[in-house]
Amino acid sequence: MDWKNRRIDALLEQALVEDKAASDTTTSLTIDPDLRATATVLARQELIVAGLGCIPRIFEIFARLDKQAQTRYEVISHPEIFDGVRAHDGQSLAVIRHNARALLSCERVLLNLMQHMSGIATLTRQYADAIAGTKAHVLDTRKTVPGLRALDKYAVLCGGGTNHRLDLSDGILIKNNHISLGGGVKQVLGRALTGRKPGQRVQIEVRNPQELEDALKYGAEAILLDNMTPEQVKTSIARIKEAEAAREAATPSGEKKAWIPTEASGGIVLENIRAYALAGVDFISVGALTHSAKAADISMRITAESR
Repeated sequence: MDWKNRRIDALLEQALVEDKAASDTTTSLTIDPDLRATATVLARQELIVAGLGCIPRIFEIFARLDKQAQTRYEVISHPEIFDGVRAHDGQSLAVIRHNARALLSCERVLLNLMQHMSGIATLTRQYADAIAGTKAHVLDTRKTVPGLRALDKYAVLCGGGTNHRLDLSDGILIKNNHISLGGGVKQVLGRALTGRKPGQRVQIEVRNPQELEDALKYGAEAILLDNMTPEQVKTSIARIKEAEAAREAATPSGEKKAWIPTEASGGIVLENIRAYALAGVDFISVGALTHSAKAADISMRITAESR
């Protein structure tokens, strides 16, 4: 993650502006402006860490917003703690030495982001662990908090998941509404295959055997099996393998193999994800990773430094 990316920079600045961090009335009235303090960011549960990189950026941006803020700070990271690692209840994630006012004014924004991201990473790791030993990969979706998609998807990576499309320009996925509005499978696939950019694979959503047959007949290059049972997925994959073999036989020697990636989605939870993985699917998309992850329990303990 490039924490100095303009999009991330703007996101962090907006979070501080939203909280009026540079106009913290309580802190300005009660805390000595020259007081230095040490803040320890603590895990209050077992979790997968995500978002450590936001800590220094938040204080750098805060100094930009509050012209009176002291800019001298130090973030002390532990070599064994980094994004993607498992932390335990009571474990220190980072130590920050800074002006006490800056620590108090930025505390909530820092914790909100780390709790949100670590919650996503922790849930993702549970899903990834559930299908360990299979060929399947857990995918995220575009079901993210508006404005936070880059952070949400980074957190999925920290948890051992795989990113799907970042946005609507990132790949071609024909869904049932495209099919119904575009005149049918043959028509929409034909337009997509003709108009796509070089290197883009055309994926289409199917919900039953007939839609699958149509997708294969008209040249779909990747198949999303939506709202099927594990048994239906297994049957569909067997049919797709037959189509792969037929395309392979028709592919001139030396050209790229005709692999048709498969993805399952819809109604997939921790309790049944392994059944889908064992059905032979390549990817399993889970919207819950980003839209239903519970915030991780992370706190900040701040103590004054001796003068």
